Amino acid sequence: MFNNMKRIVALIFILALPVYASEETNVVEAVQSMFVALENDDFARFRSVTSPDFYAFDVGKRFSGDELMALIKKAHADGKIYVWKVTDPEVHIDGTTAWITYINRGSIEDKSGKQNLGWLESAVLRKRNGGWRIHFFHSTRMD
Repeated sequence: MFNNMKRIVALIFILALPVYASEETNVVEAVQSMFVALENDDFARFRSVTSPDFYAFDVGKRFSGDELMALIKKAHADGKIYVWKVTDPEVHIDGTTAWITYINRGSIEDKSGKQNLGWLESAVLRKRNGGWRIHFFHSTRMD
């Protein structure tokens, strides 16, 4: 009987692993989608992957979603081009809440040239209506 229990537990683990792995991928994709929205001043896409009460800590300040989009849009108008990419993600999921930590490897380009940069970042997401939405985002520039 003990061997049967071990087999059942192992089978449940094996069957659940792909679902968990795909959920982790969905969390990473939600964050990357936020970056694509910010890079392209795409308010609709930004709102589709963030919660209505989204906020961020970045450059030493707290921003609502609209404030963050306005900051990036102004930077774009001033000639800055941003590229952001999620690398080395660590995703943790507990029911309908997920948190992710990662290194954002990207660049900022303006008339003076292109500078490759890195940021240590994290986000908290909630699963709503079958999709992951970012509730909180934090970014710290790496030296």
